[in-house]
Amino acid sequence: MLGNGELVGKLETSWDELLDYGDEPFDISFPPVRGVHPSLMLKAAVVHACDNQDDPLLDSIIEHEIARDTDAGHTRFSQYVTSGMVSHLNDAVGHFQLVLGDCPADHPDHAAALTNLAWARLKGYIRKHLQDIGSTTSLFREALALRPQGHPDHPSSLYHLTEALTWRYIKKRTTIYIRESAQLYCELLPLCPEGTYLHSTAAGANGVDYVIRACNNLPKDASDEGIHLRRIVLDICPLGHQHRPRALDKLAQAVEARFDRHGTIDDLDESILHGREAVSLCPEGHSDRDAYLNNLALSLRSRFNHQRKSYDLNEAITLYEEALRLCPVGHKSRDTSLDNLGGALRARFNQRSDVDDLDRAINLRREALTLRPPGNPSRDKTLNNLALALKTRYDKSDASEDLDEAIDLYRESLQLKRHDHPERHVTLRNFSSVLCSRFTQTQKNEDVEEAIRLCQESLEALPSLHPSRYFSYMRLQEAYLSRYRVQRKSADLSLAVENFRLASRHPTQGFPERITEAIDWARQAEVHQHESALEAYQVCLELFDNHVMTRSSIISRREAATAFRGAQSLPVDAASCAIRRDNLRHAVELVERGRGQQWSLASRLRSPLEELESTNPNLAHKFSKLSKHLSDAQGSVVSTDRAAADRAETQYRKRQEQWGAVVSDIRNLEGFSRFLLPPSYEDLQAAARHGPVIILIASQYSCGAIIVPTSGEPHHVPLPSISLTDLKNLKDRFARAIRDTSIMGPKQPRNDIIVLLRTVWDAIMLPVVNVLEHILKLKHRSRIWLCPTAAFTSIPLHAAHPFQKKADCSGNEPCLEDLYICSYTPTLSALIRSRQMMKKHVPQSFVAIGQGQPAAGKSKALLAVDSEVELVRKLVPATANSTIISGDAATRAGALEALEQNTWVHLACHGKQDPMQPYNSHFVMRDQPLTLLDIMEKDIPHAEFAFLSACHTAVGDEETPDEVIHLAAGLQFSGFKSVIGTLWEVDDAVAKHVVEAFYKHMFEDLKDGEVMSCTKAAWALNRATRSVKTKVPLEQRMVFIHIGV
Repeated sequence: MLGNGELVGKLETSWDELLDYGDEPFDISFPPVRGVHPSLMLKAAVVHACDNQDDPLLDSIIEHEIARDTDAGHTRFSQYVTSGMVSHLNDAVGHFQLVLGDCPADHPDHAAALTNLAWARLKGYIRKHLQDIGSTTSLFREALALRPQGHPDHPSSLYHLTEALTWRYIKKRTTIYIRESAQLYCELLPLCPEGTYLHSTAAGANGVDYVIRACNNLPKDASDEGIHLRRIVLDICPLGHQHRPRALDKLAQAVEARFDRHGTIDDLDESILHGREAVSLCPEGHSDRDAYLNNLALSLRSRFNHQRKSYDLNEAITLYEEALRLCPVGHKSRDTSLDNLGGALRARFNQRSDVDDLDRAINLRREALTLRPPGNPSRDKTLNNLALALKTRYDKSDASEDLDEAIDLYRESLQLKRHDHPERHVTLRNFSSVLCSRFTQTQKNEDVEEAIRLCQESLEALPSLHPSRYFSYMRLQEAYLSRYRVQRKSADLSLAVENFRLASRHPTQGFPERITEAIDWARQAEVHQHESALEAYQVCLELFDNHVMTRSSIISRREAATAFRGAQSLPVDAASCAIRRDNLRHAVELVERGRGQQWSLASRLRSPLEELESTNPNLAHKFSKLSKHLSDAQGSVVSTDRAAADRAETQYRKRQEQWGAVVSDIRNLEGFSRFLLPPSYEDLQAAARHGPVIILIASQYSCGAIIVPTSGEPHHVPLPSISLTDLKNLKDRFARAIRDTSIMGPKQPRNDIIVLLRTVWDAIMLPVVNVLEHILKLKHRSRIWLCPTAAFTSIPLHAAHPFQKKADCSGNEPCLEDLYICSYTPTLSALIRSRQMMKKHVPQSFVAIGQGQPAAGKSKALLAVDSEVELVRKLVPATANSTIISGDAATRAGALEALEQNTWVHLACHGKQDPMQPYNSHFVMRDQPLTLLDIMEKDIPHAEFAFLSACHTAVGDEETPDEVIHLAAGLQFSGFKSVIGTLWEVDDAVAKHVVEAFYKHMFEDLKDGEVMSCTKAAWALNRATRSVKTKVPLEQRMVFIHIGV
């Protein structure tokens, strides 16, 4: 049967010609229609009259009548299509109705009869000759149900139903019909191969293209249903389709709008992914390129606000600049581009404090406002945005005219926004902020009262989990705090703190915003001595931990850690706060949680799993596999292709979420409730098993020490005679004094250094020693571990010395290293981890790596290196299986291989500390540098001891001293339990004296067959530096420190 009633050709033949074919079917072809050649397959038969009702021939006659009525219906329908006469339509519908009556539900042609009737009625509806579209659509649905997937007529039935739904949308403008039509096309198009008649009909301008255009013109809908439709539209726009860029852009906008409501970062990543593709499909000259550039930049800016990755903001500005170039004066979208670029420049000002960015942002938004005069529907938005930029400049310059103008602009913007305007809450909270600023300036009570009311109104407009509630809490906190500063009512301070709490804990806002608020909370609680200060610090450290963990590479984690003003002092300030509240246990926990965070995060992925493997092997395997994936990603090179980098970040986040879920499952096991949680004081006290650990805390609020003993409660040692400023001055004076020794002879007295070491003894270490001796009763020559923080990390605490005679003139007063064997540890956890790993015993081997002749231009030659490594080889016991790698063999790859294959390592070469990017700190090898990152990527659990006879191997960077990022710490992290490093430059000509003395003491009592013990290293170094006093200048003895067990 013909389905669509189109006249494709006329057949003229005689009966005799038809009967000549006999019982065999035959094809008849017609001229092409829409590029397709239609054909019919016919079969002729002779029918005789019959009176027997049960005779099969009677059925044949009925079928003949069905066919005749169908043909008559098609004939009249084709006449209607040509002439438009309603009588022809009515006749056709009548014939098709008769056929449907003769084809009950179980008749094989029932679906065809439904289709013919429905198609004729649809055409009548389109031409407004029939009104009922509901029953027509139902007929098509019934036909489709009878032609399921796999039926040869399933595609044509899909097409018919899409046509009915599309026309129903055209006439009624009810979105549900175009949505369903798009969904059906998604199923239909794969069933219509190129070259078929159905493909030419369905894929044409009046078929799927119309549906795509109609869907693309629908309003933005961020609901799950709306986004599902956008996905369907994209599915029916394959690569190369003219409407694909717009479909991508519409889907990108929808998922970004859902992010704005719920704060789910996956939505933002998806928006950027689709936005990038849309831009890539619109080269220079494409009419929509500026719009797609603006939309992609908007998503990137949103992600910057959520995650504070500076490359997102930089890329957004680049895109906005290009969009503005494509919108010259007179362009319809110039106002949008001006406003958007102004917003991005203001954001960059907040990050970099470049006033040029802010001034340009204000100028751009002023121009945008002139293009949106009164009556323009977007004027209210630009008024708000310009006011925001002026307020930012007021905060920087304190220019009252900026503040007054901002207030006027906000008032006008608010007047233009209806109470149900979706962005009204933004203007309300921003207006509140400028009123608070004026209240601070003028102390007029009506300003702060209005500010509070505006914030409360903005909160009322938002659902409980809307991400923007964070900003309203923040502004409301500002208002209450402003009023408290003037009126000193404790209720206002309490309300401010409550809004600090709500903002910093708001779950759908990004970590960076919440961290910023939590830091401010802690600072204000300290200033106003509010009891919530300790809670604020706790929230800070939790958020910081979670935020940094989202970064996929070690370097990006450090960037995240340094992005917040004032965050570097959080661990020590938190510990100081706990000390001032007489909670020493909590002080130890806080300083441990906040310090060495990079090492802590990385070590989570290398946690020992023996107990877990015996309890639940499946979970242990899952955890180990995911940890390896995450660990491998940490050191990967970040791609310069932003789209590829985005995909890698998304994949990392997905795996991190899976890792977090596995960790939660592990914590549900009996005995594993604290798996990978921040250690408690009881856990941390294990670090002091072989001697007390002294944590030196340098905070802006107080300086002191906490001694963690082998058992019992921690002890606080106040250091009242020294402040953070004093420590910073002391650090600078040490740096100058050490530099000055480079031009001094070896026999010249080091008077400046002596004065400084006496200060370290009197102000810092003597109070600690008094507690060790008189309260803890610690025996002399016992081991102690120093764990310095902040400014303490740059001071040679181990070398503290009174440099004075005893009162009875019986000799010199002892120095710290006369009294105790000093070691350092970056954190308590690092020391505990090293001890735990010592349980694994493997055959020992020793390698001495020396590189005194790096490639030309790398560094100056070190003439004593070869003799040093040869000396070490001779001093190492024969049973240690020692080898030397030097000269051309001491390459980056050769050194890495040696580190992995040996348990003991002596490294003599140049060491370079990179102050800008400490992970690039390195040992200079023959070809390429051996970097800290290279070392961190290695997991060498069998490693035991490393002697780093190189410069600057145990000094961290100034920007993040509490992260303790240096070469010695990197070797400890990779598996070396005991490491000797250096605090400053080493003179290789005299260092060999310390090296020789060290190894002699290290192995002096070693009997044949005994294994070397790395736990003797601290004692051996102590003895060595004391024994070479006449040969080695003071600063070259002090330079060596021991780290670890």
